[in-house]
Amino acid sequence: MNALPAFWLSRGPLAWLLLPVSLLFRAIVACRRWLYGSGMLRSRSLPVPVIVVGNVFVGGTGKTPFVIWLARALAAAGHHPGIISRGYGGSGSVEEVLPDSAAGQAGDEPVLIASRTGCPVVVGRDRVAAARLLLQRHPGIDVIVSDDGLQHYRLPRQVEIAVFDTRGTGNGWLLPAGPLREPAGRMRDFTVINGAATAPGVAGQAWRMSLEPGNAWQLADPQRRMPLALLCAGRQVLASAGIGNPARFFDMLAAIGLQFQALPLPDHYAFERNPFEGRPEEIILITEKDAVKCRGNTALNGDARLWVVPVTAALETSLTQRILERLRGSPPA
Repeated sequence: MNALPAFWLSRGPLAWLLLPVSLLFRAIVACRRWLYGSGMLRSRSLPVPVIVVGNVFVGGTGKTPFVIWLARALAAAGHHPGIISRGYGGSGSVEEVLPDSAAGQAGDEPVLIASRTGCPVVVGRDRVAAARLLLQRHPGIDVIVSDDGLQHYRLPRQVEIAVFDTRGTGNGWLLPAGPLREPAGRMRDFTVINGAATAPGVAGQAWRMSLEPGNAWQLADPQRRMPLALLCAGRQVLASAGIGNPARFFDMLAAIGLQFQALPLPDHYAFERNPFEGRPEEIILITEKDAVKCRGNTALNGDARLWVVPVTAALETSLTQRILERLRGSPPA
Protein backbone atom coordinates (compact mmCIF):
# COMPACT_ATOMS: atom_id res chain seq x y z
CA MET A 1 0.00 0.00 0.00
CA ASN A 2 1.68 3.18 -1.17
CA ALA A 3 -0.65 5.59 0.57
CA LEU A 4 -3.80 5.25 2.60
CA PRO A 5 -7.05 6.20 0.88
CA ALA A 6 -7.73 9.80 1.84
CA PHE A 7 -11.23 8.97 3.07
CA TRP A 8 -9.73 6.73 5.78
CA LEU A 9 -8.41 9.83 7.52
CA SER A 10 -11.69 11.74 7.54
CA ARG A 11 -15.40 10.97 7.52
CA GLY A 12 -16.20 12.12 4.02
CA PRO A 13 -18.97 11.00 1.65
CA LEU A 14 -17.21 7.80 0.54
CA ALA A 15 -16.50 6.77 4.13
CA TRP A 16 -20.18 7.28 5.01
CA LEU A 17 -21.19 5.26 1.95
CA LEU A 18 -19.06 2.34 3.14
CA LEU A 19 -20.11 2.60 6.78
CA PRO A 20 -22.80 -0.13 6.59
CA VAL A 21 -20.17 -2.61 5.38
CA SER A 22 -17.86 -1.39 8.14
CA LEU A 23 -20.56 -2.03 10.75
CA LEU A 24 -20.98 -5.57 9.41
CA PHE A 25 -17.23 -6.09 9.63
CA ARG A 26 -17.29 -4.76 13.21
CA ALA A 27 -20.01 -7.28 14.11
CA ILE A 28 -17.94 -10.14 12.64
CA VAL A 29 -14.86 -8.98 14.60
CA ALA A 30 -16.88 -8.77 17.82
CA CYS A 31 -18.41 -12.19 17.25
CA ARG A 32 -15.04 -13.78 16.65
CA ARG A 33 -13.59 -12.22 19.81
CA TRP A 34 -16.62 -13.45 21.77
CA LEU A 35 -16.23 -16.99 20.47
CA TYR A 36 -12.63 -17.09 21.71
CA GLY A 37 -13.44 -15.24 24.94
CA SER A 38 -16.28 -17.64 25.77
CA GLY A 39 -14.17 -20.71 25.08
CA MET A 40 -16.27 -21.91 22.14
CA LEU A 41 -13.15 -21.45 20.05
CA ARG A 42 -9.89 -22.18 21.83
CA SER A 43 -6.38 -20.83 21.57
CA ARG A 44 -3.72 -23.51 21.38
CA SER A 45 -1.28 -23.95 24.26
CA LEU A 46 2.47 -23.30 24.18
CA PRO A 47 5.06 -24.02 26.89
CA VAL A 48 6.57 -20.51 26.87
CA PRO A 49 4.98 -17.05 27.09
CA VAL A 50 4.12 -15.14 23.91
CA ILE A 51 4.30 -11.39 23.28
CA VAL A 52 2.19 -10.30 20.32
CA VAL A 53 3.17 -7.05 18.59
CA GLY A 54 0.67 -5.83 16.03
CA ASN A 55 -1.40 -3.11 14.43
CA VAL A 56 -4.97 -2.03 14.92
CA PHE A 57 -4.39 0.57 12.18
CA VAL A 58 -3.89 -1.12 8.81
CA GLY A 59 -0.58 -0.46 7.06
CA GLY A 60 2.89 0.43 8.26
CA THR A 61 3.19 2.01 11.69
CA GLY A 62 6.76 1.00 12.56
CA LYS A 63 6.03 -2.44 13.94
CA THR A 64 9.16 -4.12 12.54
CA PRO A 65 11.67 -1.72 14.18
CA PHE A 66 9.78 -2.18 17.45
CA VAL A 67 9.98 -5.99 17.19
CA ILE A 68 13.73 -5.69 16.65
CA TRP A 69 14.04 -3.38 19.67
CA LEU A 70 11.94 -5.71 21.82
CA ALA A 71 13.91 -8.83 20.90
CA ARG A 72 17.17 -7.07 21.74
CA ALA A 73 15.76 -5.74 25.00
CA LEU A 74 14.59 -9.20 26.06
CA ALA A 75 18.00 -10.69 25.20
CA ALA A 76 19.76 -7.94 27.17
CA ALA A 77 17.57 -8.81 30.16
CA GLY A 78 18.78 -12.41 30.06
CA HIS A 79 15.98 -14.02 28.06
CA HIS A 80 16.35 -16.18 24.95
CA PRO A 81 13.69 -14.85 22.57
CA GLY A 82 12.52 -16.39 19.33
CA ILE A 83 10.34 -14.67 16.74
CA ILE A 84 7.45 -15.83 14.59
CA SER A 85 5.86 -13.98 11.70
CA ARG A 86 3.39 -14.55 8.90
CA GLY A 87 6.05 -13.65 6.34
CA TYR A 88 4.11 -11.30 4.07
CA GLY A 89 4.99 -11.92 0.43
CA GLY A 90 6.60 -15.27 1.21
CA SER A 91 5.44 -18.77 0.35
CA GLY A 92 3.21 -19.08 3.43
CA SER A 93 4.76 -22.41 4.44
CA VAL A 94 6.13 -22.91 7.95
CA GLU A 95 9.90 -22.60 7.76
CA GLU A 96 12.88 -21.14 9.56
CA VAL A 97 14.34 -17.87 8.29
CA LEU A 98 18.04 -17.07 8.14
CA PRO A 99 19.66 -13.65 7.56
CA ASP A 100 20.52 -14.70 3.99
CA SER A 101 17.13 -16.27 3.18
CA ALA A 102 15.43 -15.12 -0.01
CA ALA A 103 12.79 -12.48 0.69
CA GLY A 104 10.55 -14.00 -1.97
CA GLN A 105 10.44 -17.23 -0.01
CA ALA A 106 10.36 -16.01 3.59
CA GLY A 107 9.10 -12.40 3.36
CA ASP A 108 11.11 -9.20 3.59
CA GLU A 109 10.40 -8.27 7.21
CA PRO A 110 11.30 -11.68 8.73
CA VAL A 111 14.62 -11.71 6.84
CA LEU A 112 15.37 -8.20 8.13
CA ILE A 113 14.42 -9.20 11.70
CA ALA A 114 16.65 -12.29 11.55
CA SER A 115 19.53 -10.17 10.27
CA ARG A 116 19.16 -7.38 12.83
CA THR A 117 18.44 -9.46 15.95
CA GLY A 118 20.39 -12.68 15.50
CA CYS A 119 17.38 -14.45 17.03
CA PRO A 120 15.78 -17.59 15.61
CA VAL A 121 12.88 -16.68 13.30
CA VAL A 122 10.16 -18.92 11.87
CA VAL A 123 7.44 -17.84 9.45
CA GLY A 124 4.10 -19.35 8.53
CA ARG A 125 0.48 -18.40 8.02
CA ASP A 126 -0.35 -20.74 10.92
CA ARG A 127 1.46 -18.96 13.73
CA VAL A 128 0.83 -21.75 16.23
CA ALA A 129 2.59 -24.19 13.89
CA ALA A 130 5.36 -21.61 13.42
CA ALA A 131 5.78 -21.32 17.19
CA ARG A 132 5.95 -25.08 17.63
CA LEU A 133 8.60 -25.45 14.91
CA LEU A 134 10.55 -22.61 16.51
CA LEU A 135 10.58 -24.38 19.88
CA GLN A 136 11.38 -27.74 18.29
CA ARG A 137 14.40 -26.29 16.46
CA HIS A 138 15.51 -24.10 19.37
CA PRO A 139 14.45 -25.64 22.70
CA GLY A 140 16.35 -23.00 24.70
CA ILE A 141 13.88 -20.27 23.75
CA ASP A 142 12.01 -18.99 26.81
CA VAL A 143 9.80 -16.29 25.24
CA ILE A 144 8.27 -15.89 21.78
CA VAL A 145 7.68 -12.54 20.08
CA SER A 146 5.00 -12.62 17.40
CA ASP A 147 5.54 -10.07 14.65
CA ASP A 148 1.91 -9.16 13.93
CA GLY A 149 -0.91 -11.44 14.99
CA LEU A 150 -3.14 -9.34 17.25
CA GLN A 151 -6.11 -10.75 15.35
CA HIS A 152 -4.72 -14.32 15.17
CA TYR A 153 -6.56 -15.53 18.28
CA ARG A 154 -5.56 -19.19 17.90
CA LEU A 155 -2.16 -18.03 19.07
CA PRO A 156 -2.06 -17.75 22.89
CA ARG A 157 -0.54 -14.58 24.27
CA GLN A 158 0.50 -13.24 27.65
CA VAL A 159 1.27 -9.70 26.47
CA GLU A 160 -0.32 -7.66 23.67
CA ILE A 161 1.36 -4.54 22.28
CA ALA A 162 -0.31 -2.34 19.67
CA VAL A 163 1.82 0.04 17.59
CA PHE A 164 0.36 3.26 16.17
CA ASP A 165 1.93 6.25 14.46
CA THR A 166 1.03 9.94 14.31
CA ARG A 167 -2.04 9.19 12.17
CA GLY A 168 -3.61 7.69 15.28
CA THR A 169 -6.87 5.91 14.45
CA GLY A 170 -7.62 7.86 11.27
CA ASN A 171 -11.35 8.49 11.03
CA GLY A 172 -11.95 5.95 13.79
CA TRP A 173 -13.97 3.51 11.67
CA LEU A 174 -13.25 -0.10 10.81
CA LEU A 175 -12.50 -1.42 7.34
CA PRO A 176 -13.55 -0.62 4.68
CA ALA A 177 -14.93 2.77 5.77
CA GLY A 178 -11.82 3.42 7.88
CA PRO A 179 -8.33 2.08 8.50
CA LEU A 180 -8.96 -0.02 11.61
CA ARG A 181 -8.87 -3.82 11.82
CA GLU A 182 -10.54 -3.76 15.22
CA PRO A 183 -12.12 -1.05 17.38
CA ALA A 184 -9.57 1.51 18.57
CA GLY A 185 -10.42 0.79 22.20
CA ARG A 186 -9.71 -2.96 22.05
CA MET A 187 -8.00 -4.16 25.20
CA ARG A 188 -4.21 -4.44 25.07
CA ASP A 189 -1.39 -4.34 27.58
CA PHE A 190 0.79 -1.64 26.05
CA THR A 191 0.39 1.03 23.40
CA VAL A 192 3.36 2.36 21.46
CA ILE A 193 3.17 5.43 19.21
CA ASN A 194 5.81 5.88 16.56
CA GLY A 195 6.87 9.52 16.39
CA ALA A 196 4.81 11.07 19.19
CA ALA A 197 3.66 10.68 22.76
CA THR A 198 0.00 11.01 21.75
CA ALA A 199 -1.98 10.48 18.56
CA PRO A 200 -5.58 11.27 17.49
CA GLY A 201 -8.03 8.70 18.81
CA VAL A 202 -5.47 6.71 20.83
CA ALA A 203 -6.59 6.77 24.46
CA GLY A 204 -4.77 5.78 27.61
CA GLN A 205 -1.09 5.58 28.46
CA ALA A 206 1.21 5.30 25.47
CA TRP A 207 4.96 4.93 25.03
CA ARG A 208 6.71 7.12 22.49
CA MET A 209 9.00 5.46 19.96
CA SER A 210 11.42 7.35 17.76
CA LEU A 211 13.34 5.97 14.79
CA GLU A 212 16.94 7.11 14.62
CA PRO A 213 18.89 6.77 11.34
CA GLY A 214 22.44 5.41 11.47
CA ASN A 215 25.34 5.58 9.03
CA ALA A 216 24.36 4.48 5.54
CA TRP A 217 25.97 1.38 4.03
CA GLN A 218 26.46 0.61 0.36
CA LEU A 219 24.37 -2.22 -1.03
CA ALA A 220 27.12 -3.27 -3.47
CA ASP A 221 29.75 -3.27 -0.69
CA PRO A 222 28.15 -3.52 2.78
CA GLN A 223 31.49 -2.85 4.46
CA ARG A 224 31.42 0.73 3.13
CA ARG A 225 29.65 2.97 5.64
CA MET A 226 29.29 6.71 5.72
CA PRO A 227 27.36 9.39 7.66
CA LEU A 228 24.35 10.49 5.67
CA ALA A 229 25.26 14.17 5.68
CA LEU A 230 28.73 13.45 4.30
CA LEU A 231 27.45 10.93 1.75
CA CYS A 232 24.83 13.28 0.32
CA ALA A 233 26.71 16.60 0.48
CA GLY A 234 26.78 18.30 -2.92
CA ARG A 235 25.14 15.37 -4.73
CA GLN A 236 21.83 14.71 -6.41
CA VAL A 237 19.95 12.35 -4.11
CA LEU A 238 16.92 10.13 -4.61
CA ALA A 239 15.16 8.61 -1.59
CA SER A 240 12.92 5.62 -2.22
CA ALA A 241 10.80 3.50 0.11
CA GLY A 242 8.56 0.50 -0.47
CA ILE A 243 7.04 0.44 3.01
CA GLY A 244 3.56 0.92 4.41
CA ASN A 245 4.08 4.62 5.07
CA PRO A 246 6.88 5.94 2.79
CA ALA A 247 6.32 9.50 4.03
CA ARG A 248 7.76 8.52 7.39
CA PHE A 249 11.09 7.59 5.75
CA PHE A 250 11.15 10.82 3.76
CA ASP A 251 10.25 12.93 6.80
CA MET A 252 13.07 11.32 8.80
CA LEU A 253 15.62 12.20 6.10
CA ALA A 254 14.28 15.74 5.76
CA ALA A 255 14.45 16.21 9.53
CA ILE A 256 18.24 15.71 9.47
CA GLY A 257 18.61 18.30 6.72
CA LEU A 258 18.90 16.17 3.58
CA GLN A 259 17.60 17.43 0.24
CA PHE A 260 16.35 14.78 -2.18
CA GLN A 261 13.77 13.69 -4.71
CA ALA A 262 11.25 11.24 -3.24
CA LEU A 263 10.14 8.02 -4.95
CA PRO A 264 7.48 6.14 -2.95
CA LEU A 265 6.89 2.52 -3.97
CA PRO A 266 4.10 0.09 -3.01
CA ASP A 267 4.49 -1.68 0.33
CA HIS A 268 6.43 -4.95 -0.02
CA TYR A 269 7.51 -3.93 -3.53
CA ALA A 270 9.30 -6.99 -4.95
CA PHE A 271 11.95 -5.21 -7.09
CA GLU A 272 11.50 -7.72 -9.89
CA ARG A 273 12.08 -4.75 -12.17
CA ASN A 274 14.48 -1.88 -11.56
CA PRO A 275 12.60 1.30 -10.60
CA PHE A 276 15.86 3.28 -10.65
CA GLU A 277 16.81 2.55 -14.23
CA GLY A 278 17.48 5.82 -16.07
CA ARG A 279 17.38 7.92 -12.91
CA PRO A 280 20.01 10.71 -12.98
CA GLU A 281 20.70 10.86 -9.23
CA GLU A 282 24.20 10.07 -7.95
CA ILE A 283 23.00 8.64 -4.62
CA ILE A 284 19.88 6.53 -4.02
CA LEU A 285 18.82 6.02 -0.40
CA ILE A 286 16.67 2.98 0.36
CA THR A 287 15.26 1.31 3.47
CA GLU A 288 16.65 -1.85 5.06
CA LYS A 289 13.42 -3.64 4.20
CA ASP A 290 13.89 -2.81 0.52
CA ALA A 291 17.57 -3.75 0.63
CA VAL A 292 16.60 -7.34 1.55
CA LYS A 293 14.82 -7.62 -1.81
CA CYS A 294 17.23 -5.51 -3.89
CA ARG A 295 20.09 -7.88 -3.13
CA GLY A 296 18.27 -10.58 -5.11
CA ASN A 297 18.29 -8.43 -8.28
CA THR A 298 21.69 -8.47 -10.00
CA ALA A 299 21.23 -5.05 -11.57
CA LEU A 300 20.35 -3.51 -8.22
CA ASN A 301 22.81 -5.43 -6.09
CA GLY A 302 25.68 -4.11 -8.19
CA ASP A 303 24.45 -0.52 -8.44
CA ALA A 304 27.00 1.57 -6.51
CA ARG A 305 24.48 4.41 -6.17
CA LEU A 306 22.30 2.44 -3.75
CA TRP A 307 22.90 3.14 -0.07
CA VAL A 308 20.87 1.62 2.75
CA VAL A 309 19.67 3.75 5.67
CA PRO A 310 19.41 1.65 8.85
CA VAL A 311 17.04 2.81 11.57
CA THR A 312 17.01 1.94 15.24
CA ALA A 313 13.97 2.26 17.49
CA ALA A 314 14.47 4.22 20.70
CA LEU A 315 12.10 3.85 23.66
CA GLU A 316 12.20 4.42 27.39
CA THR A 317 13.99 1.62 29.22
CA SER A 318 11.13 1.57 31.72
CA LEU A 319 8.95 -0.07 29.06
CA THR A 320 11.26 -3.08 29.09
CA GLN A 321 10.79 -3.41 32.85
CA ARG A 322 7.02 -3.15 32.54
CA ILE A 323 6.95 -5.89 29.90
CA LEU A 324 9.20 -8.13 32.01
CA GLU A 325 6.94 -7.60 35.02
CA ARG A 326 3.93 -8.60 32.95
CA LEU A 327 5.73 -11.73 31.74
CA ARG A 328 6.63 -12.73 35.28
CA GLY A 329 3.02 -12.37 36.33
CA SER A 330 1.59 -14.39 33.43
CA PRO A 331 2.26 -18.15 33.18
CA PRO A 332 2.28 -19.76 29.72
CA ALA A 333 -1.13 -20.57 28.27
